[in-house]
Amino acid sequence: MDKNKIKIGIIGFGRMGITHYSIINSHPNVEIVSVADTSKTILSILKKFNKELNVYTDYKELIDESKPDAIIISTPPNLHYPIIKYAYERGVHVFCEKPFTANKQQAEELTNLFANSNLVNQIGFAARYGDVLNKAKELIDQKVIGDAIRFKGEMFSCAIIKKTSGTNWRDNEENGGGVVYEMSSHMIDLINYFFGEPDNVAGTVRNKVFSKNVDDLVSTTLIYNNGLVGTLYINWSDESYRKPMISLEVFGSKGKIIADFYGYKIFLSKENKELNLRKGWNTFYLTDVYKPTPFYVRGGEFTNQLYNFVELILGNQKTNLCDFAEALKTERIIDLMFKNSITINN
Repeated sequence: MDKNKIKIGIIGFGRMGITHYSIINSHPNVEIVSVADTSKTILSILKKFNKELNVYTDYKELIDESKPDAIIISTPPNLHYPIIKYAYERGVHVFCEKPFTANKQQAEELTNLFANSNLVNQIGFAARYGDVLNKAKELIDQKVIGDAIRFKGEMFSCAIIKKTSGTNWRDNEENGGGVVYEMSSHMIDLINYFFGEPDNVAGTVRNKVFSKNVDDLVSTTLIYNNGLVGTLYINWSDESYRKPMISLEVFGSKGKIIADFYGYKIFLSKENKELNLRKGWNTFYLTDVYKPTPFYVRGGEFTNQLYNFVELILGNQKTNLCDFAEALKTERIIDLMFKNSITINN
């Protein structure tokens, strides 16, 4: 073991755990020392191909015995709180998949704990690290479209397109399941990143379509005291989408911008000679703004975020785009949505 490398443990080895393993394993200053999962089959396969890897069925054993410098948590959300708190008590840096927790009070407690420590803490809202969306944010911050007046955020996927049994953790809201936690959290976090935390939430409507216990569609209105207003519409039961898609449209006093993972369009009332933008529509693609990543899987934003986590620990970077304090904002908005909503069964 190279003593100059950061020792990483991964807790939860489902789809995201595997994704994070492949990405973080490519970093030259990282050594993955341990993996924990409840599936003994998965652990035996891992051990077969990497005999030096320590495997556990208990996260406490992973932390206490393999003594990682940092952990990556990819478990169901209801398990995040005890794992994060245990890591804090033992001085371990934490990267945790979204959503932060399925409980606002727990999120507040963890945020306060880490705020008073030197431990790096980060939540996996990877959209903040996307090249196109960051370019769109840059243009909005520069007021290229003037003052933002209205926005529309949408996210779609085909995650749930048939009746569920209700036994999966994703079909239990208390576990962090349902479209609000699983998908809306991404869009809400992106809105927080672009415009700050909304001051109020109104008109939240939730629909059950295929899921037995949780919502499959949700819409809501986000309101700011400065006059900015936006609507969100999230649907994880749309079979017309092969994979998740985020779209953000912002209308301003001088034009508007529409952006997703793959490109952006900007409409201007007047020409902007400084940025070489003509009056009317200007169209750009991911290839126009893409910054190469050292390792690409499922999108460069995933690599950008995990590499940022490592570089923060090493002290090579100072900017953490999504620490616990930022993620707590999303928890507060979700809490307001749940408290002021109606549910429709289809």
